[in-house]
Amino acid sequence: MSTGQPASKHPVVLTIESAEAPNEDVVDSNVTVVNAMYAELLDAPEIAPNALRSYYVDFYLTQALAGGFAQYVFTVPEREEIDAYVREGLEGMGAAAHLALFNRTAAAFDALSEDDADTYLDGDTQHFDDVDGGDNITDASTDDSNDDDGGSASAEAARSAEAVRELERLDDEFESLLETEDILALNAAWLRSQEGLLLLDGEQLDVHIAERVAQIPNLAERQAEAAEEALENAPEFELIIRELCDIAGHELQKITMGDPNYEHNGETVLAWHFTTDHGDFIMVEEDEEAYMISPSTKEIVAAVEFEEADA
Repeated sequence: MSTGQPASKHPVVLTIESAEAPNEDVVDSNVTVVNAMYAELLDAPEIAPNALRSYYVDFYLTQALAGGFAQYVFTVPEREEIDAYVREGLEGMGAAAHLALFNRTAAAFDALSEDDADTYLDGDTQHFDDVDGGDNITDASTDDSNDDDGGSASAEAARSAEAVRELERLDDEFESLLETEDILALNAAWLRSQEGLLLLDGEQLDVHIAERVAQIPNLAERQAEAAEEALENAPEFELIIRELCDIAGHELQKITMGDPNYEHNGETVLAWHFTTDHGDFIMVEEDEEAYMISPSTKEIVAAVEFEEADA
């Protein structure tokens, strides 16, 4: 089935092992390949659109099974973009009933007030039961005979309860629908049927991705942005280790492990093992300083005060 989208110059890529594999392994193969491409800094326009559509349909399925539409919304940073991939993917693989349900659910969620959306996302519907005991919601929400503030507030609370419970009913409908329209099976069959499908082994996949990466015109800029973002999100111990390496004139290669039982000055402390272009070293913290130590000689190679590290 066509998605109405123009053909892509990039093929869908799966591992050779997935060619005759069960449905779950086929879909997982696509997820693994897309993740590898993202990790190598390929952007969405440089990845096969149908690979992305399959990828995000599987993401939607996984999140919805774990915690309903609320889980999906909670984990999606940019819903407009991801919703489009999900809709196009469901259409492309022939999941018409799931597409209709997704549209109904998205519309119902988007119609919620901010407070009701928070209630649904938090799963905190218990207080709605205090409004009317969970009964006669429709009657309460449509009764306009009471115009005082108390009646209006009660009617509004009932309307909120009904709106949130409608989302919960749609979540239940999603799981029931899987019994008659299996997204996983449709997704796998769709991937297998892709025109120009590439089946590659591990080494071939690495080469294929490297060739695509080599065509990125602003690769150095993307790499710098990725490195800056990674540094911003790095844990404190990594920032300290990097500062120590800068002081020592070393290039950090890898942080290998944390050792909670390292003996330092007669005390058991947490030590972080790491490797630089000069060999293996350990970082330990003591009072307001951190030290870079050679594990073989116990020599302190560099030291930094925490204020300096923060700066």
